[in-house]
Amino acid sequence: MDMKTRIATGLKAAMKNKEAERLSTLRLINAAIKDMDIARRGEDGDTSVTDDDVLQILGRMVKQRRESARAYEEGGRLDLAERELAEIDVIEEFLPKQLNDKEVAAAIAAAVAETGASSIRDMGKVMGALKAKYTGQMDFGAVGPMVKNQLG
Repeated sequence: MDMKTRIATGLKAAMKNKEAERLSTLRLINAAIKDMDIARRGEDGDTSVTDDDVLQILGRMVKQRRESARAYEEGGRLDLAERELAEIDVIEEFLPKQLNDKEVAAAIAAAVAETGASSIRDMGKVMGALKAKYTGQMDFGAVGPMVKNQLG
């Protein structure tokens, strides 16, 4: 089952079960996917949003909500922070399992070996290889410095 179908199925289930917060989050996901679909129509005629695109959208949504939750916590608005964290839980249901630190280190080492990277100038190649294989499975903002340390 592709990602869009999984999300649509989750949306229908949330409607049936009258889960308002879950339904709201799933509608936001659907809207983001439709926005990308509409944006693609004008480009080259290929309107299909792939599973990788959906994973990128979901990853971006999680990142935005983490930043918002952190800002709300710093501002003393714990109720809003909890809401953001609840949305993250719903979004993460559709993301693949996140890699742990040991798995991330192994993936970086494999990508460095695979691309033949030897200096910091090759960081783009390594990050490209990681993004191709592990989209949605690791936080690339945190992985960047790790790659830099391994190459530098």
